[in-house]
Amino acid sequence: SHPPYFLLVGIPGLEEEQFWIAFPFCIMYAIAVLGNITLLLIIKAEPSLHEPMYLFLAMLAFTDLVLSTSMLPKMLAIFWLGSWEIGFLACLAQLFFIHTFSSVESGVLMAMALDRYIAICRPLQHSSILSVQVVVALGSLVLVRGVLLVSPFCFLLCRMPFCQHHVISHSYCEHMAVVKLACGDTKVNVIYGLFVAFVVTGFDIILISLSYTMILRVVMRLSSTEARLKAFSTCASHVCVILAFYVPGLFTFLTHRFGQSIPPHIHIMVANLYLLVPPMLNPIVYGVRTKKLWDRVVLLFQQKGT
Repeated sequence: SHPPYFLLVGIPGLEEEQFWIAFPFCIMYAIAVLGNITLLLIIKAEPSLHEPMYLFLAMLAFTDLVLSTSMLPKMLAIFWLGSWEIGFLACLAQLFFIHTFSSVESGVLMAMALDRYIAICRPLQHSSILSVQVVVALGSLVLVRGVLLVSPFCFLLCRMPFCQHHVISHSYCEHMAVVKLACGDTKVNVIYGLFVAFVVTGFDIILISLSYTMILRVVMRLSSTEARLKAFSTCASHVCVILAFYVPGLFTFLTHRFGQSIPPHIHIMVANLYLLVPPMLNPIVYGVRTKKLWDRVVLLFQQKGT
């Protein structure tokens, strides 16, 4: 009952401009790939970076690579080559990877917030609470959560009739964009989509907010201005990454359901940037703001220069 393929239109209303829009997208993707691979290689090669904060950062870098690679090569093929067609199973695979690793990224950001809370509020217990085994277990749980919650999206869509509706008004296969093409009852898909969004985003944002509220309380009690500034500096980069991920993500989620008055090209542009800006920013923000990492990056380029 489903079509053999879908057609991805790219950015509705900006079809003629898509060719030029692809260039900044391609540059952002190149920065994301180069930055995140560099982070992974440095963290792997340097034993002193095998600490919870950097292990979580390595998970974030890997997640960003999967997220951006899941959508951008196909998007560039649409914008530059006019390759709008995507097979039904390929569309489901893209949908699965994008939504699973969006969930994983949210979970890793939550784990990083907990790491900062323990490091600042309970520094003496940090190494005993967050051992390498605990960090690996948290990463595994976050991945399993994403797989288990997103897999039903694909199973539900396989059962839906599409009545020859196969044009997706999007640059990639996003769950609600595909659901809107179905000609059967989509109530279960919509309700389950809302359930997953609230379980993942709601749970993670609550824990992140609690962690930073307690961090702020502890930091404000510090008598030393230097210690206070150092603590704020440590958390500032993480807060920037959190905002870059959740703000456009919540915008696209709410627009799909309640933003009928928002022009489609704005919605799709933000949805594209949601999967490109955080992967590009994360290695830059952490590489510049984290002294240990920045020192290793500088040393690496000095060695290549000689």
